[in-house]
Amino acid sequence: MSRLHMATGAARAGASGASLEASDEDQPVDANPRYCPTDLLASFALLMAGHGRCVHTDMMLGDREYAMWQLACARAMDDPELAAIAARLFAYFDDPQHSAMPVLGTA
Repeated sequence: MSRLHMATGAARAGASGASLEASDEDQPVDANPRYCPTDLLASFALLMAGHGRCVHTDMMLGDREYAMWQLACARAMDDPELAAIAARLFAYFDDPQHSAMPVLGTA
């Protein structure tokens, strides 16, 4: 990055009075979204596909009821690896306090 570009960016930030630092001090902890690791979710979907079940990962993140159904189906299968991943994912979707809030994926 050139000095001119850095100086221009710093001047803009200073002129607008905006800080480049993020702060969550004004937000209660419960207002922050929960993030589900997408690599774990992708592994879950692939293992379910191996059992002939199609899992829509976007729906898992946006529809708690759908996610819970898929996790329950996974736990009912005779696959220890799938059951372990479903148990780990269950923590992201089974929080009654956040039942109306969608779970977000992380890249």
